[in-house]
Amino acid sequence: MASGPPVVALRAVGKTFANGVVALDRLDLDVRPGELVSLLGPSGCGKSTALRIIAGLSEPSTGKIEWPPAEPASVAKRRSRPSSAGYAPRRIGFVFQEPTLMPWATVAANVRLPLKLAGLAPDAQARVDAALVRVGLESFARSYPRELSGGMKMRTSIARALVTEPTLLLMDEPFAALDEITRFRLNNDLLALWQSLGKTVVFVTHSVFESVYLSQRVVVMTPRPGRVFSELAIDAPYPRDERFRTSADYAGYCRKVSEALASAMGEGT
Repeated sequence: MASGPPVVALRAVGKTFANGVVALDRLDLDVRPGELVSLLGPSGCGKSTALRIIAGLSEPSTGKIEWPPAEPASVAKRRSRPSSAGYAPRRIGFVFQEPTLMPWATVAANVRLPLKLAGLAPDAQARVDAALVRVGLESFARSYPRELSGGMKMRTSIARALVTEPTLLLMDEPFAALDEITRFRLNNDLLALWQSLGKTVVFVTHSVFESVYLSQRVVVMTPRPGRVFSELAIDAPYPRDERFRTSADYAGYCRKVSEALASAMGEGT
């Protein structure tokens, strides 16, 4: 299990929207470096809202977000990275529920977009090429979204999130709309990427089975307003494959997480 100071921490975070809907209430969450943690809960429980707050796409109404101190300028310089305040802990990649690709642009151009918006890095082309290789799309760099399957579109979206070399990868139910076979394959691909790149991943899902298969830790949330109901460690070793998916250990973990989710749902009624 991951240890060390949190990469990001939510402290008593609440979120109330302009229409009066209270999405989150006193949400406390620590995300440790290098871990893969899932936020699990029913639709509307605030999982995506929490992710958007971490990403800086939404502001909490109450509570606070804690980040580790920025690297000293001398350290950032030795690492050949920008030394602006807060840069190191806030390099974030975000994968949305839908791929949201530009239909008029090639796969490579879609992946390059974050670098373009940031003013382009000197090694932009090399980064794009490396990101495409990581998701197995190097031979589709000149293809257009209309020529891709649903799974390939999501791989493109993941490559776009990786191209900035983020420390923290946020994934908002990225595989929910895919067929089961494609979803299983992308679950395996995500685990391989996570192990090879050493990223910290926060993965939002409403699938008990997906959360257990992927995660080191499953955070079960209550119905709206969302808060942490319980946390369950998934101590099964990596790499995980179909043998784990069909094992008694997997079934046992799924049962425990399902029971925790049912209890959380009961508390919300």
